[in-house]
Amino acid sequence: MKKFFVITVIAAALFVMAPAAARAQGGAKQGPDVVRDPDMEKDSLHNLEVARQYFTLRKAYKASLARCEEIIAGNPTFSKIDEVLFIAGQSSLRLSENKGKQSVKTATDKLREDARGYLSMLVNNYPDSRFKNEAAEALKPLGGPLPKDSKQ
Repeated sequence: MKKFFVITVIAAALFVMAPAAARAQGGAKQGPDVVRDPDMEKDSLHNLEVARQYFTLRKAYKASLARCEEIIAGNPTFSKIDEVLFIAGQSSLRLSENKGKQSVKTATDKLREDARGYLSMLVNNYPDSRFKNEAAEALKPLGGPLPKDSKQ
């Protein structure tokens, strides 16, 4: 009987002290909550999926870039903006090298400058992105990323 009483008291003490220990750890501090419009997210996600298809399957970099630029202009808080910036940068870079199935009239230097801007935004603003390392590699021949405070 005495054993049962001691075990019960210990269990009760642990039950009372456990929530206090958990509260002492505090919550992880997150950045400011971004309010995203569900309709804009859905539209942007559709455009991203189309841009992926143009980029990977069709090698239609001009069309892919157009879709990405539409997302960047219309929904800069899109949850997958890092991927959008990556595809836009790679599309611009490949267009500057005359790759793909579409021709462009834009100057090669302008396309390379745009590619550097998109990839720099990705590297500077989204350090945890899964596209960061590949973007950093693509930036090496372009002179590296633009400084974070420069106009991008």
